[in-house]
Amino acid sequence: MRPDTPPPPPDHLLTYVLRQGDRALILAQRLLEAITHAPEIEEDMALSNLALDLIGQARALYTYAGEVQGPVDGVVHDEDHYAYTRDPHEFLNPLLVEQPNGDFAQLIVRQFLHDAWAFFYWRSMEHSTDETLRALAGKAVKETTYHLRHSRSWVVRLGDGTEESHQRAQAALDGLWRYTGELFDSDEVEEALVTAGVIHPPAETLSEPWRGTVANALEEATLTVPDDGVMHRGGRTGTHTEAFSYLIGELQVVARAHPGASW
Repeated sequence: MRPDTPPPPPDHLLTYVLRQGDRALILAQRLLEAITHAPEIEEDMALSNLALDLIGQARALYTYAGEVQGPVDGVVHDEDHYAYTRDPHEFLNPLLVEQPNGDFAQLIVRQFLHDAWAFFYWRSMEHSTDETLRALAGKAVKETTYHLRHSRSWVVRLGDGTEESHQRAQAALDGLWRYTGELFDSDEVEEALVTAGVIHPPAETLSEPWRGTVANALEEATLTVPDDGVMHRGGRTGTHTEAFSYLIGELQVVARAHPGASW
């Protein structure tokens, strides 16, 4: 932490770490749902690799969350606890990543909007005063650079492809845009972490480079940037869409059916 500022409250840091871990885990789950449904075998492999990267990020973040939270009834929670034993309202991911896959255009546009944000997010976290988050950012930046390159290429391919692929990509963009505003929100949790230097710069400052990156790709894809309109929020505070409960049910079904099992 900065020497001239007090450390942030542990509960604020825990909330923040869980938000990032949940974001990565939920998006990975959505990608894994699409395996064997991609338009080509190579893309099945690519989606698997993207999901594995995100799961790796989630595992590291959940492990750190356990360290931040400390012992609960004498036990330090591990990654499985945060992934498999929490109820839906305890997950703090943004609404964007939980949106259903729909068709391939929907999956790709959702991934691109996320990746463009994640690229700038992890680059900013390389300057965090939190040693654990800074170390994770060093690895995540490399992964996210590939993720963004991959999803961007598909957005251009779909948008500037056939009339049908263009229409599907534009429809996906129009439907998902309303969930992007939440990515740049700040609250008292993040404000405390900004003061301590854990977050640098504040989340809202990522909006401009994100919009520039997105606009550049959409222009090449001959797609239209939607009007902002009303943005949907709530995921980062535990209020989710109806589809989320089905996602969590599938994610947790084995662990809840056989609590404490290992394999």
